Amino acid sequence: MPLTKKIFPTIVWQSGTILVLAIVLSLTVNHFRRDGLPLVGDWSPKAQLNSLPTLEDAIVSLEEARALFLTHGAVFIDARPRELFLAGHIQGALNLPPADIEGIFPQVLQDVPPDSLIIAYCDGESCTLSKELAFELAARGYLHVRVLVNGWTVWQDGKLPVETGDGDQDHA
Repeated sequence: MPLTKKIFPTIVWQSGTILVLAIVLSLTVNHFRRDGLPLVGDWSPKAQLNSLPTLEDAIVSLEEARALFLTHGAVFIDARPRELFLAGHIQGALNLPPADIEGIFPQVLQDVPPDSLIIAYCDGESCTLSKELAFELAARGYLHVRVLVNGWTVWQDGKLPVETGDGDQDHA
């Protein structure tokens, strides 16, 4: 019998044993650590937004956003790129894409006090632009920021007021 036929099963068995021992050891250490890592992560928009202490309860429902819109209780900020904003947005919303925040932040939010309630939105369940904008605004002192997940789509589906063009913004 050739040497490789004897050695190969031994190598596979030893490698498998080492792998199983490594997994058991790592799970055991993780279990007993005070700051152990969760084995299953929650990647929902709510969990991602609540990862910053300043953005607790950051998800706003369509019903709540609608009520705030009707009472002028919040400033709506569209986090999508300018081209999409111009094609259509929530009536009266400002446009502040996270990629452009350094250049246009002072102009867009010059009339918005830091204690204002802000509702950021973008489009699509997996769109992260509104979350990124919420984090950026929180880092800049705007601590009352909420996110309308899949905002543009749910707003349109709710047949709520929309507009196209630039409105009264002037930061081109």
